[in-house]
Amino acid sequence: MVVGVTGTLGSLAALHRAAAEARVRDAELRVVLAWQAPGGELGGRNGLGPCALAQCRTAAVERLREVLDTAFRAAKPGVTLAGLTVRGAPGAALVDAARGVEDILVVGTGSRAPLRRLLRPSVARYCLAHAACPVLVVPPSPLQVEFDAAHRRNFWRIPLDPRELAP
Repeated sequence: MVVGVTGTLGSLAALHRAAAEARVRDAELRVVLAWQAPGGELGGRNGLGPCALAQCRTAAVERLREVLDTAFRAAKPGVTLAGLTVRGAPGAALVDAARGVEDILVVGTGSRAPLRRLLRPSVARYCLAHAACPVLVVPPSPLQVEFDAAHRRNFWRIPLDPRELAP
């Protein structure tokens, strides 16, 4: 079982779902965090030395530790965890990590606001199109959707209608 994480609420939901699926299947859970050098691969080739890349790798490892600590601080996952940081694009890194046909790849959908779609391609769509194993896509929780709506409302300074608070 392979799950991709970034530390967002959506990826934490995917991590918990993957842990539940791994418990049911009595499988090891490989938690993958993909990272790229600043400026993408072009930045890595043109200006970053080995020291800067080592710092990026160390930061990715630390981020993965933080994600796992945040996700499982209250209760242990109940499965064997293996953390993996991979340099590369998230979709390609996850598909590569879940090569076996017996694997299941779990990803979160994240926010798909129109501007984000233009700037950042969907990792879930990439995985669905390229993975050799089944892919489980975990949608954002309803609470996350409401939080995002409130954030947008605050950003645009739209007043809250009291009728929206009623069930």
